[in-house]
Amino acid sequence: MLRSMYSGIAGMRGFQTQLDVVGNNIANVNTTGYKKARTTFQDMMSQTTSGASEPTNVRGGINAIQVGLGSQMGSIDNIHTQGNRQTTNRVLDLALEGDGMFIFASNVDAPEDSATLNTAIDITDVNLEYSRAGNMYLDQNGYIVNANGQYLVGDNPAGGNAGIIRIPENAASFSIQGNGTVNYIDGEGQTQVAGQILLAKFSNPGGLEKIGGNMYRSSVNDGMVSNDVEGYPDLIVPESDGTAAIVSGALEMSNVDLAQEFTDMITAQRGFQANTRIITTSDEILQELVNLKR
Repeated sequence: MLRSMYSGIAGMRGFQTQLDVVGNNIANVNTTGYKKARTTFQDMMSQTTSGASEPTNVRGGINAIQVGLGSQMGSIDNIHTQGNRQTTNRVLDLALEGDGMFIFASNVDAPEDSATLNTAIDITDVNLEYSRAGNMYLDQNGYIVNANGQYLVGDNPAGGNAGIIRIPENAASFSIQGNGTVNYIDGEGQTQVAGQILLAKFSNPGGLEKIGGNMYRSSVNDGMVSNDVEGYPDLIVPESDGTAAIVSGALEMSNVDLAQEFTDMITAQRGFQANTRIITTSDEILQELVNLKR
């Protein structure tokens, strides 16, 4: 069989994957905190017909003669550039301006006692996930959670421990500062601190694994940055160590560029069509060879 036919099949498979990625990007153009994906390609191993030879006294050197065997998927990269900010004027809508991610914990034994504002957690015993989506809510016990019901991880004002943040029932109002400090007005009109939101920072955010629901999971290649939070070196205070500031009353939208995605979709479609033409042409050549016997 002709090598060109298998090269065409490899090309079609790659462009189909690219169309899958482009389609997912377009589907998430309005998804809060979504980071677009990008496909790259690599050539496959080439078949060497003859190797290179060095120059001699009577003739010059000769380059190797190789025939390529098609293309393959090189990588699918997650591009963690800053998305556009959309103002909502809702206190619990939080956008990150800069590097970093919110930290969310699940499987937390959160007390329902209204007198307990902050619950210290051992982050080695809970499931931690990360996200740029900052649409937060208060559950029935006053804890700050995300749309999936996972607890937002912060700093316990008692000191030294990570914890989950709770707004008391008698709070007249509350606010969130750029450094993550959550303040509330108590029943006597005094300003109190409910806790401080902490962030995670990664030197290679593209190494995080998408797990759906706007969430990411840590991997061995994410390059989590450590700092000096006592007992929890992976947690960073906002606006410190080059970490993002928190903007209350806004959301970070998707960083998908529709113009770029439509352009990529067109080029992928044409590339797919060109590879089908290679297969058609190879089939016609094979048909001519079969007809030689007639």
